[in-house]
Amino acid sequence: MTWAEPSSTATALLLLGRGTDPDTEKGVECPGDLPAPSDPDLVERARAAKAALGDRVFVLGHHYQRDEVIQFADVTGDSFKLAREAAARPEAEFIVFCGVHFMAESADILTSDAQRVVLPDLAAGCSMADMAVLSQVEKAWERFTELGIAGDVVPVTYMNSSADIKGFVGRNEGVVCTSSNAETALRWSYEQGSKVFFLPDQHLGRNTAVLKLGMQLSDCVLYDPHKPGGGLTDEQLRDARMILWRGHCSVHGRFSLDAVEDVRARVPGVNVLVHPECRHEVVTAADHVGSTEYIIRMIEAAPAGSAWAVGTELNLVRRLALAHPDKQIMFLERNVCYCSTMNRIDLPHLVWALEELVAGRVPNQITVDPDTAHYARVALDRMLALP
Repeated sequence: MTWAEPSSTATALLLLGRGTDPDTEKGVECPGDLPAPSDPDLVERARAAKAALGDRVFVLGHHYQRDEVIQFADVTGDSFKLAREAAARPEAEFIVFCGVHFMAESADILTSDAQRVVLPDLAAGCSMADMAVLSQVEKAWERFTELGIAGDVVPVTYMNSSADIKGFVGRNEGVVCTSSNAETALRWSYEQGSKVFFLPDQHLGRNTAVLKLGMQLSDCVLYDPHKPGGGLTDEQLRDARMILWRGHCSVHGRFSLDAVEDVRARVPGVNVLVHPECRHEVVTAADHVGSTEYIIRMIEAAPAGSAWAVGTELNLVRRLALAHPDKQIMFLERNVCYCSTMNRIDLPHLVWALEELVAGRVPNQITVDPDTAHYARVALDRMLALP
């Protein structure tokens, strides 16, 4: 089947990073000359810079990256896989992380002090990670302490969180999880305490608690840091088993139940496959739910001629459709749904970063302070020790 690109709108193009606002966006200006996107020599320049650096550089590409960037990645994968791949390459002096800021932080935490992690564009952040600010999380924990429940609460943070939040979790005897092992991490947590404080993605926390651990929706409460006391009464916090932070993925949060019903009406026999960061009503209406790696494996193993509506980032869905022309693979939503911050990493920024390294300059180095890195590593190591 021929891949049909969802229609682009002016807003979608703005979200893709076509245009900048230096007064409000950090890192959108690069020292030196950023190559023009129209430069016909970009591909050759990237190849030449990589060749000049040789084994000194290791380029990581997240699944949601543009194809123009992915073609230069030494390894592709989800955020945690890529961070571990970086740690497994101690001979690489430079880790160029084509992803978003929290991923580069994780790579810095897991790699040696001799290695330097570079993010080609500092504006490549993550809206979900930014929804959990350390000062807000600490204020919530103070509330738990005042209520006398902090000793019963185990903090769990999704990999898609800042180093600060991972450090907070490590200091407070908690654990990091991925979308693949969230169930295992939560089961471990409930062996340590009677409540979980889940950061920052409410949907992954809720979906895992209800669909994997058999909880009721009423066991979950939503802590909103923008409301006094999180918008919750003392009784609600005392009774809750799962305290969810009010955060979400700006991409996966857009998929709707209407989209699921619409594609089922249009495509007989379609399989709906979505990421667990989607809303609860979308996940419960889908046929299959799983992490990015799970989605890839499902499509690869699917029989020829089968139809799939996939609810995840568009770059990945398009790449899967082009790689499997014998299957009918479509985007679950009709509107464009790129990860706008991930798309900040484009070929001009990658070329600029690589050429800076060739010139002996280290651009956009991502570093995590030693204390935060230590406790973040504690939380990560707890996850790695899970069965």
